[in-house]
Amino acid sequence: MGVVTERLSELGIVLPSIAPASGNYIAHRFVGSLLFISGQIPRIDGREHFVGVVGQDVTPGDGYRAARLCALNVVARISAALDGDLDRVLACVQLRGFVNATPDFKGHPAVIDGASDLLVEIFGENGRHVRTALGAGSLPRGSSVEVDAVFEVAMKS
Repeated sequence: MGVVTERLSELGIVLPSIAPASGNYIAHRFVGSLLFISGQIPRIDGREHFVGVVGQDVTPGDGYRAARLCALNVVARISAALDGDLDRVLACVQLRGFVNATPDFKGHPAVIDGASDLLVEIFGENGRHVRTALGAGSLPRGSSVEVDAVFEVAMKS
């Protein structure tokens, strides 16, 4: 068992099953040693969670939990892309978080901390990243949060 897989077990985290991309795009792409993960919404087993607008239908605390779930789906995508070998992750380079929020909402960074916190819990220092937290007028399927990311990974030998 790899170090990251062991950490997931210690944290009591089980990676969710993931569905194929739902449009005319791919879920991940390698460019050299960089792994780009398409936007992930807070979905478990094909069912959306935390649907609505943060600051209106969804509390900031639930927004944080939504971002955490998005990041969990990012990690599941990474695992699929790396044939389950999460120890190949060298660094989370960049994380972008989009918050479906009311026009006057100003807590975007605190919401996206849910994703950032999970990545650091799982990958340790390799999970630290540069980040953008943005507000959005709407997101796919009415989601409250969407997250995408770029990782540096060790190439297979």
